[in-house]
Amino acid sequence: MIRKPRFSFWAGVCFALVFVTSGNAAERRPNVLFILTDDQRPDTIHALGNDVIRTPNLDKLVHRGVSFTRAVCANPICTPSRGEILTGCSGFRSGVVDFGGKLDPELVCWPQAMRDSGYRTYYVGKWHNDGRPTTHGFERTNGMFTGGGGKWWQEKVDWKGMPVTGYRGWIFQDDEGNLFPERGLGLTPDISSKFADAAIELIKTRDERPFFLQLCFTAPHDPLLLPENEEFHYKAEDMPVPTNFLPEHPFDHGNLMGRDEVLLPFPRTPEMVQKLLAVYYAVITDLDHQVGRVMSALELTGQLENTIVVFTSDHGLGVGSHGIRGKQNMYEHTVGVPLLLAGPDVPVGQIRNTQVYLRDLYPTVCELTNVSVPPTVDGKSFKQALGKSDFVVHPHVFCYYRDSQRMIRTDRWKLIHYPLIDRWQLFDVVNDPHEKHDLYGQVEHRSTVQELQKLLVKRRQAVGDVPTSSK
Repeated sequence: MIRKPRFSFWAGVCFALVFVTSGNAAERRPNVLFILTDDQRPDTIHALGNDVIRTPNLDKLVHRGVSFTRAVCANPICTPSRGEILTGCSGFRSGVVDFGGKLDPELVCWPQAMRDSGYRTYYVGKWHNDGRPTTHGFERTNGMFTGGGGKWWQEKVDWKGMPVTGYRGWIFQDDEGNLFPERGLGLTPDISSKFADAAIELIKTRDERPFFLQLCFTAPHDPLLLPENEEFHYKAEDMPVPTNFLPEHPFDHGNLMGRDEVLLPFPRTPEMVQKLLAVYYAVITDLDHQVGRVMSALELTGQLENTIVVFTSDHGLGVGSHGIRGKQNMYEHTVGVPLLLAGPDVPVGQIRNTQVYLRDLYPTVCELTNVSVPPTVDGKSFKQALGKSDFVVHPHVFCYYRDSQRMIRTDRWKLIHYPLIDRWQLFDVVNDPHEKHDLYGQVEHRSTVQELQKLLVKRRQAVGDVPTSSK
């Protein structure tokens, strides 16, 4: 349920004054602010039904625009998911289906298409693909954060005293490759504020051209570190254990002992997951505060009403659901992502259950900004879904992870295959949204399974993935 926002009278007056003095926004091409987080579950926004988490600034975006509740990443790990966003193509086409892959240079990346159409293209934050942002269409970076500082790395621990295994040696740097170890190595409790500072600096840059700004936060990826502001903290005892909590996943899904999974001891306990959620939510609330600062910069510079804002994450996370700590799975809490759009020509306060991929953002934003979509793009624009709740973009979505997981999801059914162990799962995601009841093997669902298996084979063939038997 969307909660009604509270606006003060004077806030409205101040906004009106800023807007009037900024000129006629309708006569200018819209800016684009694309905010991408890391490891954020789709159920972590207060206005969309999470009564525990505090996300006042994301709530404002919910009320200002359209929220997509069935958006998915296709491949739930960072590099390939971000590759799909950049190219508008599946990983099988982009060339990146796992860590370390290089994007096909023949593909026109999203920022390049925007730049070719007259946009100034800026990049802030985490970079986790090959090359640098400036080799894929961005003309300038600020506050870029990526690998290269290993020689300064010193061992660190996370919120519970366990050795840090993520973002080891990552460092702030500029377009020329200059490194800034004085700003911290790896994640720091205040890193989200540093990304926000860099984005605000670019937003204040004067230029006649509209901007396309991609702002990539590392939050709430591990290592989780409590924010310095105690107002963002939560009490573990107040955290509800996920409805689909399990002490352990019932079988090897292909990443049972991966890096993400060993961050939490086995078997998981409710108390353990509560403590984890308290820190996870704190990092998201701090992130939300930084998003608010960036939105305030847009307002103070008179650009808010003429800026399309997109907020999403590269994938979700387990955090105890189904006995899973990390990503690398096909459940809704992980392949699902939060997705909010607000700005010019976007309806206000609407919710859509339309099935869309992250790679669809590229052609959608191009259509909203009157930018030509390159023929190399596979994604489909969902602009019409902004205004039509019954508009179908994809009758089904296909997701994958390495050679161990394949999934097909229609408007009601989800079929998951684990090729390495030849195991299947069937979920009715409408009547069982938390995927607690595996219906595979039940006689009454045999025809549904057979239809979905055939559809899965066709989708794998269509993208060049070697299909498994449908039997």
